[in-house]
Amino acid sequence: MAPIDHPQLAHPAAAHTDFSRSSPLDPESFADRHIGVDEPGLAAVLEALDQRDLDALELAVVPAGIRFGRPLDLPEPATETQTLTELRTLAAKNRPMVQMMGLGYHDTITPGVIKRNVLENPAWYTAYTPYQPEISQGRLEALLNFQTAVSDLTGLDIANASMLDEATAAAEAMTLMRRTARSKSNRFVVDADTLPQTIAVIRTRAEPLDIEVVVSDLSAPDSPLPVGDFFGLLLSYPGASGAVRDQQALIAEAHSREAKVAVAADLLALTLLRPPGEIGADIAVGSTQRLGVPLGFGGPHAGYMAVRTDVQRQLPGRLVGVSHDAAGNPAYRLALQTREQHIRREKATSNICTAQVLLAVIASMYTVYHGPEGLTKIAQKIHLQAGQVASALEAGGITVEHAHFFDTVRALVPGRARAVVAAARQAGINLWADGEDAVQVSVSEKTTAEHLRLVVESFGAETTDAPWVPEGDAPTRTSQFLTHPVFHEHRSETAMLRYLRRLSDMDLALDRSMIPLGSCTMKLNATTEMEAVTWPEFAGLHPYAPLEDATGMLELVDQLEKWLVEITGYAAVSLQPNAGSQGELSGLLAIRAYHRSRGDEHRTICLIPASAHGTNAASAVMAGMKVVVVGTDDGGNIDMADLGAKVAQHADNLAAIMVTYPSTHGVFEDTITDLAALVHGAGGQVYVDGANLNALVGVARPGEFGGDVSHLNLHKTFCIPHGGGGPGVGPVAVAAHLAPFLPSHPLGLNDTGTFGSIGAISAAPWGSASILPISWAYIRMMGADGLRRATLTAIASANYIARRLDEHFPVLYTSATGFVAHECILDLRPMTATTGVTVDDVAKRLADYGFHAPTMSFPVAGTLMVEPTESEDLAEINRFCDAMIAIKGEVDKVGSGVWPVTDNPLRGAPHTAESLAGEWDHPYTRAEAVFPPGVVPARKYFPPVARIDGAFGDRNLVCSCPPIEAYA
Repeated sequence: MAPIDHPQLAHPAAAHTDFSRSSPLDPESFADRHIGVDEPGLAAVLEALDQRDLDALELAVVPAGIRFGRPLDLPEPATETQTLTELRTLAAKNRPMVQMMGLGYHDTITPGVIKRNVLENPAWYTAYTPYQPEISQGRLEALLNFQTAVSDLTGLDIANASMLDEATAAAEAMTLMRRTARSKSNRFVVDADTLPQTIAVIRTRAEPLDIEVVVSDLSAPDSPLPVGDFFGLLLSYPGASGAVRDQQALIAEAHSREAKVAVAADLLALTLLRPPGEIGADIAVGSTQRLGVPLGFGGPHAGYMAVRTDVQRQLPGRLVGVSHDAAGNPAYRLALQTREQHIRREKATSNICTAQVLLAVIASMYTVYHGPEGLTKIAQKIHLQAGQVASALEAGGITVEHAHFFDTVRALVPGRARAVVAAARQAGINLWADGEDAVQVSVSEKTTAEHLRLVVESFGAETTDAPWVPEGDAPTRTSQFLTHPVFHEHRSETAMLRYLRRLSDMDLALDRSMIPLGSCTMKLNATTEMEAVTWPEFAGLHPYAPLEDATGMLELVDQLEKWLVEITGYAAVSLQPNAGSQGELSGLLAIRAYHRSRGDEHRTICLIPASAHGTNAASAVMAGMKVVVVGTDDGGNIDMADLGAKVAQHADNLAAIMVTYPSTHGVFEDTITDLAALVHGAGGQVYVDGANLNALVGVARPGEFGGDVSHLNLHKTFCIPHGGGGPGVGPVAVAAHLAPFLPSHPLGLNDTGTFGSIGAISAAPWGSASILPISWAYIRMMGADGLRRATLTAIASANYIARRLDEHFPVLYTSATGFVAHECILDLRPMTATTGVTVDDVAKRLADYGFHAPTMSFPVAGTLMVEPTESEDLAEINRFCDAMIAIKGEVDKVGSGVWPVTDNPLRGAPHTAESLAGEWDHPYTRAEAVFPPGVVPARKYFPPVARIDGAFGDRNLVCSCPPIEAYA
């Protein structure tokens, strides 16, 4: 590619001081605010690309065979004020009520200092996954606190940094037990008193893996485990009915039969109950929702998993560990990263590639703010109030089924359950009717004495102050928890405020600078889009409440689904998957169910290009398919000859091909329609991975150019923020023939399939529903023209970067016309071969320039994948390019011998403020270290730690808060 010779772009500082525009910004246009490159900037970019306008660029870059020939049929764009007014109207149609239904979802109080300074703070919600740990120490510390709290409360050795929700955590526990149990049986036993959504997700995940799920009533003290072998057992503590049982004997019996045991436990209850680790459990799973995270109509919520050390290296998901930096200081990082899917592919232990970091941070800060005494006091109040309900009901002649409970009282009212629930609704309270004969009352942190009075009166009883005195003893906790100083030092709001600020100041998030990550689309998360998330009309909805309570939310969901259908060209969308990985799995399970409905059970081969996202292969294995890899040619494109040979070889058994489009190599491959025709001709289905949809919206529709199914990343293309590694939403969009196989829910909610549904894929009917207003607002404000302009601006910016940097770092792949799509891969391998400077050195050095690194060594080792998105203005894009060019100048000094390969600003990066003090024995100056070209001292970001020793962290696995002596 030819370098750019564009003098007016050589001094990006000028862009910061030139406030003129060739035409004024329209203050009513949200698209003008969202799209960073203004009209003069766009003119300069297009001139550099030798393109007349964005229309011409589209013709030059996007293959003719896939281009969408008309504007999207979307409402005219609304202003930010209009959008908020419409959201207020939708919110007013909801009826939050007092939620006392339980079943895994409980009302909670998010402390204001956490709500304002984490949930509503872009320093936290715009951060990316901490793959660059030196610039992520704040959120890593918060996650280490989370792991410590979970480990302490469960009494187990190690916990991960969150799961997608409780149900998927239980399903992951099932497969973990299968991998590690001594029993070779394929049977998995589940206590019948388990949350219905958990059982449903387990069944969905078990069936393609040939796991037999045995749901068994283990409620009676002498209930035996099923006859015969089984590899794992899931118990619930408390149960879905609220019952608290001593399960130590059951666990011991399961162990005697060579099975592993997982316990689904309520963390708040574990402040009072003997923890799972002390009664012999191997694994504990659950939700941290009630630790300060709003109900949100079902999500997003952070699940958890804790395990004993003997299975820690099989633990799915993210794991934060403690290592040290180059100066010997303690430092945090993601541990055991070899489990990442892009490395292990079909051999991965799980397809989960994200977590629920933002929600885990909220939960961890809730534990930090309250400490062990505060959590215990909250739990005691809840248990006392539940006991008051039980005493009053029993005094009124109503049978309370369980003697021992934590927060949920199950009352037997033969034939009257619906009437009791209706009476409570009249008083503004939602209870849970289990059939016609039982009602469950779940007390929460927000329950008041007035709520208790209204509930008891709904049963026709009267309140009483008499305590509940059950027969027998409950398994009571005697061990200490949350003993680390971090859970004792931040009780005042002042201290908490400063702690949150200190942590966020250690990190680089999108509110500081461009995050040029390829494939991850770190774009603007507009404040207006975020505003409705914490409104009580959305945040206070229970997912199992009567649907009339959520009229506004369901209207929003319906509109969003219709807009996504229009944008993608498919026939139907399910919003249930709460991560891209779960959307992938949903789509593959739908394909599998479709083939089976036609008698084609033998179609199990899934073709996956070598360039594909790593989660693709892991998802295919989880869907019961066998992965066959298709090669790529020298240009990075799918090798059509190899594809033809593989299709011919496996034609009789071909289930699907998974293809990312534009490709993971950042190119619009012009063979996509030929690929689809080839696979369809052999009876297979085409799965188009929607990770790169930001290059297609308004320009091309995968449902029209050959796709049968796609998952969409709302946390990429549609502006839900990454939150440091979650939340995400990964809806699945399908063609008409696959629509009957979309996810459903065990309680009959959100049944999008008319027959043959794959079952539940996530715990909540609409997944992470409370963050859907973000994507709704984005589409509503952008409109058809704004979305198309955003897509083409992202493509223009990526090509501009490719042109500016190609002379210094060759662009690895381009199309036949010399263009890239929305991202480009910079090849650092020749540089490394001649100078010894590695891709890691360049990535760490970028931190000294105040930038997050692009995606490292994916999809090609030794490269950087850059994606600017449409949200960055030309000044910031040029600042990044100038930083990369300056770094190449530093590399050249190493290559020429000015600096040794073992001691230069790149190998020494990142440089901390501490490193400037004391002796300096490097061949480069302090100024060269921390104030490289373009870095203004007054705006300097100093990484809090130097380069971290990852190998040491993996060899010496420490994944909870170290004792305070470690910091001495």
